[in-house]
Amino acid sequence: MDKLPVYSDTAERLTLGTDELTVLATSAETAGALFAVMVRMPPGGGPLVMHRHDPDEVYYVVDGQFTFYTGGPDTPVERFTAGPGQVVALAGGTAHTVRNESDADASAFVVHAPGAPMENFSRAAAALAADQPPSMEAVLAIAQRQGIELLGPIPVSQSRTTDGAHFLAKS
Repeated sequence: MDKLPVYSDTAERLTLGTDELTVLATSAETAGALFAVMVRMPPGGGPLVMHRHDPDEVYYVVDGQFTFYTGGPDTPVERFTAGPGQVVALAGGTAHTVRNESDADASAFVVHAPGAPMENFSRAAAALAADQPPSMEAVLAIAQRQGIELLGPIPVSQSRTTDGAHFLAKS
C-alpha cells in the first residue's frame, strides 16, 4: 500500500451536485481498505436525503462548518454542527446525512472504510451528472447497486439539536 504523496492541485476531482471531491486514495490503491477524499461543500451543499450504507465514515473538518443529521426512521433525528479541527465518526449502518448550512464553503478530509461502495457510487454519480442533472431514478439505481439505502428527506419536524458527539454509534 505504498503511495507517494498526493498533491491536491493535480489530484483527480469528482463533482457530485455542487460538491467537489478531491481523490486522495482509491480502493484499488489500498487493497479495498478505504476511499479517502477531501470534500469541498459550498453553502447549501450536501445530500438532501438521509441515507445509510455499510462503510464507516470519518470526517475531519478542515474549514467551515458541516451540519450532521443522524437517526431515524424509527429514532429521533439528531442535528449537530462540527467545525475546524473536529472529528465525526459514523459507524456503518448509521442513518445520516451531512450538509453545509452555513454561508461559507466548508471542507473536510473524509475516509470511507471499506472504500469500494462509496467510491463506486461517487464515480458513477459524477459520470452520470457530467452532462446534465441526473434523474432521481438513475441516482437511486446507482445507490442500490452499491448497497446505499436512500431513506428520504431530513425529517425536520423530528430533528433535535445537540451539542454534537464526536463519535456516533450505529443507530
